[in-house]
Amino acid sequence: MSGRPREFEGEDVIEAAMDVFWSHGYEGSSTQALCERTGLGRGSLYNAFGNKQALYLQALRFYHERGIRIQSGILNGPGTPRERLRALLEWGIGEDLAGPHPRSCMALFAAMERGRKDPAVREITHEYGARFEGMLCHVFALGQRSGDFSAGRPALEQARAFMSSYYGLRVLGQSMADGELLHDVLEGTLARL
Repeated sequence: MSGRPREFEGEDVIEAAMDVFWSHGYEGSSTQALCERTGLGRGSLYNAFGNKQALYLQALRFYHERGIRIQSGILNGPGTPRERLRALLEWGIGEDLAGPHPRSCMALFAAMERGRKDPAVREITHEYGARFEGMLCHVFALGQRSGDFSAGRPALEQARAFMSSYYGLRVLGQSMADGELLHDVLEGTLARL
């Protein structure tokens, strides 16, 4: 039989696998843990996805698409450009501090864990980063036209500087899960715009 069996066409299995990889990273996710979380046997898992690497890449893309949808909704939402950037930073802090067992951003974890040794992860990370950069650049261009941001530096440069602060904030959210510290970083980031 060629192709994926019909019962694997939904996103449920990918989302369940994403949950395992998100919690444990690629190296820390055993096939057994993937089988338990997805509800698939080892043979079914490999028949459906080929191997752990292929499943990981699908899960990583799923995570990125989820993130892009949420971030796009925030950056294209109501408010001034500055208010939208604040909302994005607050969302990031909320994500990193949520729940009794917070998890790091899977995208950042993947880039740090696998980006240098896995060209496919590097490509996915680059693709996502370019899309995110484009969304930020649009917000900065709007802010320059409205006078919310200085036009003294190109919008792309401002977007890249902000992106660096955003990712730094997300890393701090995992290494120093202190809401007060993270909100100080947020305020400092916005004050420099």
